Amino acid sequence: MTNKQLSLIIGLLLIGMSLFSFVLKPVTSETTDIAAKEAIEWVKITDLEDRLAEEPRMVIIDLYTDWCGWCKKMDRTTYKHKEIAKYVNQKYYAVKFNAETKSTIKIAGQEFNFIPRGRRGAHELAITLLEGRMSYPSTVILDNDMSKLTIIPGYLDAPKMDKILRYFGDGHSEKGVNWQVFDKQFKSKIK
Repeated sequence: MTNKQLSLIIGLLLIGMSLFSFVLKPVTSETTDIAAKEAIEWVKITDLEDRLAEEPRMVIIDLYTDWCGWCKKMDRTTYKHKEIAKYVNQKYYAVKFNAETKSTIKIAGQEFNFIPRGRRGAHELAITLLEGRMSYPSTVILDNDMSKLTIIPGYLDAPKMDKILRYFGDGHSEKGVNWQVFDKQFKSKIK
């Protein structure tokens, strides 16, 4: 390759890059604010009691592990869906909790620790929330007094999550609406 050919290639690359930069929308505080509004605001489990005292809301807890493939898929799909994020941020406090975390956690005056067993072990809080039925991912819904309303084991896609969130978030469970009836009648706008 001659110097002339190399110069021509570099010149074309530079022109292409400068044209490409005009096409890209610059990242501004406005675009990052929009992205932040479309993301779930995850609350640390240790901050949950303070948040509930400030403003009572229902709680959704995503119990996951680092090695769980379905947990990662749920993070990439369901929890990234803008309608799910918007509704969760309006009606719930959302908590991500690694069921194998080693740190001691104090909630409601009670201390929870990691329990080693087998190759991995589990955290006492995860064991308590899941009533010993360890399955990942699992979703736990609590009311604003931190009383457990339901445990949903397994991967949930966005339409299924939407249905569950709205059943509790819109007060259907409090009104005594049977889940089976609601499940048949509710049509999620999420496809």
